[in-house]
Amino acid sequence: MNSSSIFDLSWHAINVNKSGLLGGKEEKLGRKGRAAVVVLGDFGRSPRMQYHALSLARQASLEVDIVAYGGSTPHSAILENQSIHIHTMKQWPAIPRIVSKIFYPLVLLFKALFQFFTLFWFLCAKIPSPDVFIVQNPPSVPTLVAVKWASWLRNSAFIVDWHNFGYTLLGLSLGRSSRYVALYHWFEKYYGKAANGSLCVTRAMQHELAQNWGIKATVLYDQPPEFFRPTSIEEKHKLFCRLHKDLCHPPGVHDCVSAGTMELWNQDIDETLFTAKVDANIFLKPNRPALVVSSTSWTPDEDFSLLLEAAVMYDRRVAAILNEDGLTKEEVLWKETNSGKEILYPRLLFIITGKGPNKEKYEEKIRRLKLNRVAFRTIWLSAEDYPLLLGSADLGICLHTSSSGLDLPMKVVDMFGCGLPVCAVSYSCIEELVKADKNGLLFSSSSELANELLMLFKGFPDNCDVLKSLRNGVIEVGSSARWDTEWERHAKPLISKVISGEP
Repeated sequence: MNSSSIFDLSWHAINVNKSGLLGGKEEKLGRKGRAAVVVLGDFGRSPRMQYHALSLARQASLEVDIVAYGGSTPHSAILENQSIHIHTMKQWPAIPRIVSKIFYPLVLLFKALFQFFTLFWFLCAKIPSPDVFIVQNPPSVPTLVAVKWASWLRNSAFIVDWHNFGYTLLGLSLGRSSRYVALYHWFEKYYGKAANGSLCVTRAMQHELAQNWGIKATVLYDQPPEFFRPTSIEEKHKLFCRLHKDLCHPPGVHDCVSAGTMELWNQDIDETLFTAKVDANIFLKPNRPALVVSSTSWTPDEDFSLLLEAAVMYDRRVAAILNEDGLTKEEVLWKETNSGKEILYPRLLFIITGKGPNKEKYEEKIRRLKLNRVAFRTIWLSAEDYPLLLGSADLGICLHTSSSGLDLPMKVVDMFGCGLPVCAVSYSCIEELVKADKNGLLFSSSSELANELLMLFKGFPDNCDVLKSLRNGVIEVGSSARWDTEWERHAKPLISKVISGEP
């Protein structure tokens, strides 16, 4: 693009009328004004920003333009909403790892420049002029720079939604003492302060922003939207029918779940691993495995080894308690399903959902485990099936530790919304979300997690009183906490204020 076209673009952006606005600035919210939601990442894997988009369209009656990368499919509520428009950017091309390593500073620079100009072009030319930009942070560079410049050119307000600190994430790979991390920190702080308003996810982060960054932020806790709820027995049965092949017959896998499930169907009974249907009646099978769910982005701030080590400990301790040392997985399965005796500890099926850079590494580790009573499945679910799985599970596991120690895992919020108790890694501010012995348990080591699994699943499915107590606590604590209520109370007033230009 030549200099004259840039000038023309800027002049047009500054003078363009705000679409759908019929009155003064104080009347913008509630009219068909416009908001732009900016994510320099896969929008389908950014649930909080999807919920922002839905609330802006539904609760603030704004037209919403989403500028993000493609990849995963967003929730159907986003795709079906006529006021939400998705604009997909082209991503930085994949570079061979060896080239990235040798020319790391140059690759970093050119990637940032490519992302900046692509994002800046979309914000200034590809979407109508918005009243407000709402941008996810991290990533901070070049996102905050591009959005700040675009907001100036288009005479728009600019709000940062602080999910974490970008420089701390970069520090996981480069080390906190790296000069690149220091430079990233400067950009993040400088352009974060340039915003017209800020949202953040915890009170601990709010305090850090105020004390050390000079930024006044409004806490908007993650809360589940309406489609995260307990799953009915009919929905469970339909879900497990859809997932039957993935759970029971994954290619090349032979474990305590796949063994003995080669044929679960006949004329008279409609059966899955967990449920059975006889005539019109659906029920949970008494000899089913316990279902444990963990959602992960397979990144360095989640140590998946903790879960694998805990699974091995559970398997070995149960084998010793039940005198199963030396038995094959087929013999263990026969004992559980055909002996007619009540088994003190169940088989565990861990379903791990998500995508990310370390997935293949841990899948290989899982394949090398020798387990008789524990099985793993790594699957990717649609945005519609994921809440159904959470609502069908017996326990959630969270391995998130936070690079900054100041954010909270949204996966736990989703689990609570579905009535699912959680075992979570303990860190500085996790107790803002997980109330120990009320709606979940905390652990700091694989041994602690193994002990919790043994305690919670002893007597499963009917006589595990601690697990039932935690489930009741989840429902009691979270019964009134929903995203739309939290957004109406905290985000909407801030958005109204910055659009109207109030100080």
